[in-house]
Amino acid sequence: MQTSGYVVDQERKDHMNKITKLWMGTPAILLAGWAGTANAAAVPDSEHVAKLLSEAKTMAFQIKEDAVAMEGFTRMDVSWESHAVAINQIRDHVNALEKQEALLKDARNAASPWQKTAIDRIVPYLDELEGYTSAVIERINDKPSRFLTADYKDFLEANADYATDLAAMIGEFVDYGKTRDRMERLGTKLEIPKR
Repeated sequence: MQTSGYVVDQERKDHMNKITKLWMGTPAILLAGWAGTANAAAVPDSEHVAKLLSEAKTMAFQIKEDAVAMEGFTRMDVSWESHAVAINQIRDHVNALEKQEALLKDARNAASPWQKTAIDRIVPYLDELEGYTSAVIERINDKPSRFLTADYKDFLEANADYATDLAAMIGEFVDYGKTRDRMERLGTKLEIPKR
């Protein structure tokens, strides 16, 4: 089934709107989590989950760099073979991040509330990223001599957008964890009483 550029673009916008709504809830949840730690017996952060999230951050940033570079191919005279090499590399990185996601899910029970939220937020982004990566691969495999169509360019742009948003989100969660840990250590050092 051939999809028109408009339909693909509208589907991507709809997906981005869903993800944005999910994403926009992050600051409120993070702030609520921060405030909640003073009132309740705080669930300590899992060092193992923190390490897995940090590794996921590195993987997501690699995917972002690759996806943004590949999206830039549409403005250059790059062979379909180069596109194929680039998308296969992205696919390999996405597969590695999916394995990392599985490790995070396995460790979820030991995670603190904000870490659980981070794990849960990765899933929809990774699902969309995998879908667009597969769509790009299908376009290249179906018609290598005529692959550079409008919907192909839309898929590359969507891939770059999701990869960028995923990398930013994981990075911000990791930064939050580091900041939270630093604040707790300073509070202990300064002997600030907990409520």
